[in-house]
Parts: sequence; structure tokens; C-alpha cells
Amino acid sequence: MRERRINPIGRAATSGVPRITLGGLRLAVLDLEQTADFMIDMVFPQRRATRPLYLTSANGEVLARCSTEPMTDRLFRSADLINADGQPLVTVSRLKSNTPLPERVATTDLFHVVARKAQAAGLSFYMFGADEAENTAAVANVRKMYPQLKIVGHHHGYLRGEAMRAKVDEINALAPDYLWIALGVPYEQAFVEEYTPHLSNVGVIKTSGGLFNFLSGSRSRAPKWMQDASLEWAWRIWLEPRRLFWRYLTTNPRALYLLFNKSRPQVTDRSEHN
Repeated sequence: MRERRINPIGRAATSGVPRITLGGLRLAVLDLEQTADFMIDMVFPQRRATRPLYLTSANGEVLARCSTEPMTDRLFRSADLINADGQPLVTVSRLKSNTPLPERVATTDLFHVVARKAQAAGLSFYMFGADEAENTAAVANVRKMYPQLKIVGHHHGYLRGEAMRAKVDEINALAPDYLWIALGVPYEQAFVEEYTPHLSNVGVIKTSGGLFNFLSGSRSRAPKWMQDASLEWAWRIWLEPRRLFWRYLTTNPRALYLLFNKSRPQVTDRSEHN
């Protein structure tokens, strides 16, 4: 394991990022490339914080759940940076703010931008989450796409108790620059809260939702025109109606209400917490 030079900046490392409030959450006003550059800058050429930086993403469902689930709301507000992973958030920001979100920052797209930059910089990944088959297939495909990328380890997310604690210790010993966690909302955010104190050798933790399903090839993205038209939710319902129909039926109206009634158009204090 190579020596880590830690700069004790902590949360102040993210204070230069502009944010606006949408639907009650403060979201980073960064595009895809800027977000990836930010993630690289946090660890290269040296770590800029004394603990892992915690990055997560919000869409309409997350806004709705944060408004009704106090624990989920607290877990998201503790993040160092929240990206907008939902085209409706981008669209509403253009109506509400003079400093709108430049574009949707989908984790499925962000992963590839960071992977290319990390490969060039010699930075390392650990991929944790999904079931064993999905995790293995996702890692195999990533290694084909980015043969020089350092993937120092990977494991499925179906661990509990002592097995989870042992795996966390193993991840910390491997000291990846980026830990991608795909456990779903709010489990991956709860993982960050519980285990960050035991992951001091990790640079950035990025929650990833269903990322590994797309990397493995078991799930397909919506056509580009549906993404641009804020209709990716409809594509997902078509693919998984039994699992997702009721979820979107209950969260979409609430999310729209929050976007139009719980948003602040001005850029907020960059050092303010979520």
C-alpha cells in the first residue's frame, strides 16, 4: 500500500462548490465533467481531507422520501455533496433560478468519466454492492472497458454483522481512492454513516444505487430522448411495473410539489451544510 499524505481540511474541501436548494435539498451546481474533476481533485495528487468525502445523488423519489422519512432526510443532509440525478430537477432549476443546474449528473454516466480520469492518474476503485452475480459481472465489464484501471477489490453487498465489519476493515486496509457503494436508498447512505469512522484510508465514498446493474448489462438505460424529456421513470416502470408502479405513483406528485414550493433560486453560502 502506498503512503497517503493527508491534508486536514475536512468538510471545508467542498466549500468552493456552489449550490442551490431544490425540493428542500441543497444540490451542487456542477456538470458531469466538473463533478468528475472535483472527485479527482479531492484525492490527486494528495488527499484533501482527514476522512472519506461522502458524495450522493438525489432524484424526485429521494426528494419525496426525504420529506416524509426523517432518517432518510438526515442521511442525505449529512453528505458533503449531493448531485442531481434526475432530469426534472434540472428542468425546474432552469425555471426557478438564475444559476440553474447545468445538466443531470447520473451516477451511471459519472462512473465512466471518473474511471477514465482515474485510470490516467493511477487512482484506485473498490466496488461494493449488488448481489454476487451482478457485482462480478459489473467488475468484469469495467475491467474490459478500462484495462489499466486499478480495481483493488470488490464484493457483493449481502453482508451483515461481523461479516460486514470484517469486510469494512478489509476495504480500509486496501485504501481505495474511490469506494463505490451500490446498496440502494437509504441503505447505502446508512452504510456511510455507520462505517465512515472505520474507513479513514478511503478517499471518496460515492453512493451508486443501481449502477452495478447497468455496468453488468442486466439493465438497460432509457433512450436518450426519454432521458432528455424527463421520462426515464416511465421507461423504468415499463421494465419493472410490479416493483416500481406504486413507488412512482406516490413519489412523483410529491416531488413536483416540493420542486415548485421548496426551492430557493439563489446560490447559497458555499460553506453552509446541507
